[in-house]
Amino acid sequence: MSLAIVKARALVGVSAPLVHVEVHLSGGLPALSIVGLPEAGVRESRERVRSALLNSGFEFPQRRITINLAPADLPKEGGRYDLAIAIGILAASGQIPDDHIDQMEFLGELALSGEVRPVNGVLPAAMAAHQAKAQLVVSPDNLNEAMMVSGIEALAPPTLLAMTGFFRKQAKLPLHTGDGGAQQPEQDHPDLADVKGQSKAKRALEVAAAGGHNLLLIGPPGSGKSMMARRLAGLLPPMDDALQLEVAALHSIVSNSGICARLPRPFRSPHHTTSAVALVGGGSHPRPGEISLAHGGILFLDELPEFSRQVLEVMREPLETGEVHISRAARTACFGAGFQLVAAMNPCPCGYANDGSGRCRCTPDRIRQYQSKISGPLLDRIDMQLWVDAVKLDELLSAHAPEEPSADVRTRVTEALERQWQRQQSANSRLTGQDFDTACVLTEEVKRLILKAADRHGLSARATHRVLKVARTVADLAGAETIEVSHLLEALSYRQGLSNGGKA
Repeated sequence: MSLAIVKARALVGVSAPLVHVEVHLSGGLPALSIVGLPEAGVRESRERVRSALLNSGFEFPQRRITINLAPADLPKEGGRYDLAIAIGILAASGQIPDDHIDQMEFLGELALSGEVRPVNGVLPAAMAAHQAKAQLVVSPDNLNEAMMVSGIEALAPPTLLAMTGFFRKQAKLPLHTGDGGAQQPEQDHPDLADVKGQSKAKRALEVAAAGGHNLLLIGPPGSGKSMMARRLAGLLPPMDDALQLEVAALHSIVSNSGICARLPRPFRSPHHTTSAVALVGGGSHPRPGEISLAHGGILFLDELPEFSRQVLEVMREPLETGEVHISRAARTACFGAGFQLVAAMNPCPCGYANDGSGRCRCTPDRIRQYQSKISGPLLDRIDMQLWVDAVKLDELLSAHAPEEPSADVRTRVTEALERQWQRQQSANSRLTGQDFDTACVLTEEVKRLILKAADRHGLSARATHRVLKVARTVADLAGAETIEVSHLLEALSYRQGLSNGGKA
C-alpha cells in the first residue's frame, strides 16, 4: 500500500488531543514534506527518521513522501511524532505489515541510531489513550509514567528495530498493564523534630497543614522561619489517586525524564529573582509555572519582600480559585494551582525590628516602605500571619526532651482533614457559600468576639472569613463540633499582621 495512517497524541495544556499521522508515497522526484502546522522540531524529524530507518537496516523509500499531521489547524511541536512517522513510512512502503497499527498510539523521539527516546506529556496521553481503548507505545523511560493510569496497556520498545520486529512477529514485546501506582511514596521531607523550641510556631504549622491555610512567618534572621516552612509538606498526608494523577500530569508536561509511579507532596521554593511567567506559567505555548507545579503541595516563598511586587500580584487570583488560566493569541490553557502558600520574611531591611535587642536602626519610613512591598490584597489572602521570635541560645543548647516528630503531627492532621472531607468534601481553607455557613455556625458569644476583633484590627470581610476558617480547623483538631471561644482566640493569635509588631 502507498498510504498509512498512524495515531499519535499532541500536547495542549494538560490535554492530549489525537493526531493522525497520514503518510502517502507517490511517484516523482524523491522528497519528504510534512504538512499540518509542524514547528521546527517536527520539521527536523525528517532527518532523524531517515537516519533511524537506515541505521536500523531498512530502506528509505526513494519516492515522494507526503506526511500530513491532522487536524491541520492544531500546531505540532517537538520530537514526539518521530516514532509514528517512522512506522507510517515503513507501513506505507510495505516493509512492515499494518496489522493492529490502527489499535495503537505512538509517542517517542528517535535517535539517529533508532533508539526510542522519552518525551514529555506522556501521562496526559496515556489517560487519553486509555479512554480511547488504545494501546500506547512509548519509550522505556516513559513506561512508569504511563503505568500510573490504571488499566492502560502499553508497549515499551527500546529501539525502532524492536518495534518492527514485533509487527513482523520476529520478536516479542511484553505488554504492560497499568496498576495505578499502588505503592505509596516515601516521605522524604525534613522532620519537624529537628526544630528546637518554637512551640507556638510549630503549632501554627500543624493548624496550617490541617486546614490547608496559607501561612506567613515574620521574624528576625536565624529564628528558624525557613527551617520550619520546609517541614510543612511532611505534615500533610499522602495524596489520593485522583490528586496523584493531577499532580503527575502537570509535572509530566515540563519533564521528559519520566515520572515515578508515586510522587510525594510537591514542595516548590523559587528564588526571589523568579519572573511572573516562571511563577504563574505562560509562554507562546502555555506551560505550567511554579504555582502549578506546587499543585497539591507547598509553594514556599523565602524573603517575600525581595520578590518583585508585580510577580507577587499574579498569585492573587490563583490563591482564590485554585487554578490559573493562561491565554495567548494562538491557544489557551488551564492548569491546576491548588497550592498552599507559605512565606517567610524579616520585619525590616536589617531584620531586627521589634525583636527587643535594640539592634534595629531602620527608620519608621524605611520599615514602612519595606513592608509595603507586599500589597494589602495579597496579605488579606494569607490566613495566618505569625511573628516568630528568635530562640534563646541557652534554650537551643541545653538538654531537653526529644521534640515531637512529623509522623505524630501528621496523624492528627490526617484525622482533622478526614473530618473536613466527611463534612464538606474540601479542606477548610476552600470553604465557600453554603458550606461555610454550615461548617462555621457561631454562638452569640463567638459572634461578639469576632466582630470586636474585626473592628479593632480593621479586618476586611475576606480576612474575617479566613479567621473563622482557621478557628474551624482548630476546632477540628480538638474534635469539637462547633467553634468555641478558645478556638477563635487561638485563630486570632495567628493573625498578628505586619503592623502589629507581633501583638495579636
